[in-house]
Amino acid sequence: MSELHYMLLAGLTGLLWGVGLSIPVGPVNLTIINEGAQRGFKWAVLIGLGASLMEVIYCALAFTGFASFFSEGYVKAIMELGSFVFMLALGILLLVKAPPSTDHVGERIERKLHPSSAFMTGFVRVMGNLGVFLFWIVLAGSFIAHEWVRPVWTDKGACVLGVALGTTSWFVGLSWAVSLGHKKFSNQTLLRLQKGSGIGLLALAIIHGAQIVIEMVHNHKR
Repeated sequence: MSELHYMLLAGLTGLLWGVGLSIPVGPVNLTIINEGAQRGFKWAVLIGLGASLMEVIYCALAFTGFASFFSEGYVKAIMELGSFVFMLALGILLLVKAPPSTDHVGERIERKLHPSSAFMTGFVRVMGNLGVFLFWIVLAGSFIAHEWVRPVWTDKGACVLGVALGTTSWFVGLSWAVSLGHKKFSNQTLLRLQKGSGIGLLALAIIHGAQIVIEMVHNHKR
């Protein structure tokens, strides 16, 4: 593939996963639903933009600080298997129940910083959710192990840009839907979207698991 094709693949990977990780019910989505219904689109979208910026920061840190470790040898193979388990577990979690809407670390950080603007509210709520950072560390390693993102700055930058576009698109779209529907856009609607995301992740996990088995059989025949 040409350099442009590699960058497009990296950008598309970031875009799809940026949207996918933004869908599950959590502090940011619940805040956008509640605040958007009361204060309108502008307030809700500023919360989303703050959340998107912190998400992108976590993604960029994951790529710069950890991902290159997962690109070679046995570590790469372990990450391929780990990503299968990760997608399978996350898909099941999204289908079975909603992730917790708050966490103790996030609550302590929010109490200390006292965000006064909509933008900072979204920013702080993602910053306090360290699970988001952990997800991006695992995903960054998985992207590189599968060669969806090469360990070069052009691909990493394209992926981070895709994440920015994906998360922003989701939060802006959610803000718009909430401002139009007011109280009609309920948590149950978001839960249905989450279950759809879970089904998609399970499908990806099955496809990925099949690829691992095929590679093992192919290597065994050599």
